[in-house]
Amino acid sequence: MSLEVPTHTIMMHPDTELKMVTPEIGVGVFATQFLPKGTIVYVEDPLEIEIPKDSPILQNPVFRPLIEKFATIRANGDYEISWDYAKYMNHCCHYNAITTGFGFDIATQDIRPGVQIRDDYGLFNVEYGMDLMCDFTDCRMRIRTADFDSLAYSWDLSAIDALQHAGNVPQKLWEAMDPGLRERLTIYLETGQGYLSVRSLKRRSDPGPAGSS
Repeated sequence: MSLEVPTHTIMMHPDTELKMVTPEIGVGVFATQFLPKGTIVYVEDPLEIEIPKDSPILQNPVFRPLIEKFATIRANGDYEISWDYAKYMNHCCHYNAITTGFGFDIATQDIRPGVQIRDDYGLFNVEYGMDLMCDFTDCRMRIRTADFDSLAYSWDLSAIDALQHAGNVPQKLWEAMDPGLRERLTIYLETGQGYLSVRSLKRRSDPGPAGSS
């Protein structure tokens, strides 16, 4: 495996930048260098902001909209917000990066400089549907709460395909990864055993905080 130790810990790949997309969409995350298929483009790290599902801040009318806009929901129902600009990654049904059960996003195709890095918001345990602004004519037009169940199989296929390339490309975020998950990933890449399905990210069926729907 070709590994490069990062000069700083960052959740988003260092060869990326924040740029305006359109006034309607706002900003997005773009590649500044060529990121080959299999590149880990985002990892969870200890600096991320975690908000328990029973936190009083979720009832605060000032902060609740911001949490709903920028947070993902973990399997245990807690909210998580990226401390860096990873929270500005936009959605695309034709995503070029996919969230995996290993706690990182991986490029599912070659991403050239200047191309926006986009994933699928359906993986984030959305609490309500949202309409999409997309430049693909076959866009599914709306993210739905049922997307996780209907699309998990195809997401796993994309993740598995991308992981086949992960050991042969530079991984600048390798050392920023959780050590336990890094070990599990190494075992999977070397043996093909121990794959962590995206289904492990699905929110368990426990009641959320009051007013969460």
